[in-house]
Amino acid sequence: MAQATNQTCNITLDNSSRELTISFAGHLDTATSAKASTQINSQLDALEPEHVIESLTCDASQLEYISSSGLRILLSLAKRYKKFRVINVQPQVYEVLETTGFTKIMTVERAMRRLSVEGCRLIGIGSVGKVFRLDGDTIIKVFREGTTMEEVRREITLSKEAFVLGMPTAISFDVVRVAPTSEGGAECYGLVYELLKAKTLSTYLKQHPDRLDECARQYAGLFMQLHEIEVPESGSVPSAILHERQHIEHIRCYFPEESISMMLSIIDSIPECNRLLHLDLQTKNAMVQDGELMLIDMGEVSYGHPLLDLGHAYASMVGLIGDYEKIIGMPRDLGRRFWERAIDYYFAGLPADVVEERKAQIEVVSYVRNFSWLALSDSFPEAIIEECKANFTERIAKRYDHIMSVCKTFRHWTL
Repeated sequence: MAQATNQTCNITLDNSSRELTISFAGHLDTATSAKASTQINSQLDALEPEHVIESLTCDASQLEYISSSGLRILLSLAKRYKKFRVINVQPQVYEVLETTGFTKIMTVERAMRRLSVEGCRLIGIGSVGKVFRLDGDTIIKVFREGTTMEEVRREITLSKEAFVLGMPTAISFDVVRVAPTSEGGAECYGLVYELLKAKTLSTYLKQHPDRLDECARQYAGLFMQLHEIEVPESGSVPSAILHERQHIEHIRCYFPEESISMMLSIIDSIPECNRLLHLDLQTKNAMVQDGELMLIDMGEVSYGHPLLDLGHAYASMVGLIGDYEKIIGMPRDLGRRFWERAIDYYFAGLPADVVEERKAQIEVVSYVRNFSWLALSDSFPEAIIEECKANFTERIAKRYDHIMSVCKTFRHWTL
């Protein structure tokens, strides 16, 4: 560990990851920049013969002011290192970087606000986090402990790309740090959304069961809208089949090789396709706002065949393993009736025999999701894991011959 300090900057080398961090504090102006530049360059020149520096991060959390001479330091460092970023930038400094165009030529990240959800109403629980209402105008998705900033950025990127493609999704306007919700817990990342007077679809259905048919039609229409969108090869939306295979590989720690092979054989039977999929469109991930549905959880957005999207939704809305009302937010009977009505709207106009065949296909694909979802977190309760393992025999192992016969019909589902 090499370290040097003065009033304006600290330089710290992390030998294990070959990442260099320079922390700035106070004012980086004409009076201080020359000394800071000399110090930085001398330290870098001394370090690099012995260490391969792969990336450089400038931490500006304590930087209060930057002038043109300070900007020249950042520009020089950005030219010296291909992987370069400035993080934790305070508002007044960010404004300077944005005005001068630096935010367009290098990675610049604002300092994150710190929020607490203590006393806030919990409106949704998922495998990767919880959703709280902050106030009348905003909600926040709090990611589970251990979620990395890279994973958060990935969800933001997918949300924006899906929005541009035509998916009705809310776009987060702020990434924040959320105070621990329990003693001994850690800070978590959060995404803040502006959703005026919005409710989850689950809550709305519980409060307005008389509108089940209307909501089912909208829900089916949302799937249809997504599945009409063709994802271009040039985008960053990943493959749904690859996504599912990775999840199955991840749960090898819970299931024997034979079970893993069974699940992979089902997924590998799904035809290739390039349609936009949500992959977790259950009723807690849809918000009702001004009579329209909007999506808030975009972490699994992918491209592929609609069969996989509908199979995932069926796994949640009908075949969920676990506490249904806690996870989905309404009684299982209500959720099942809602799904049955919605899928009939989705297939409206098709011959009855085709509809029955496709419903059987969706159910078969859903069996994989009933177990692959364990890959979404490494902190599921042991009871849930054991319940999933116990259900595998009944849902897949004992019915495998029938399942494979259904898989052979997947190719009939053309778009």
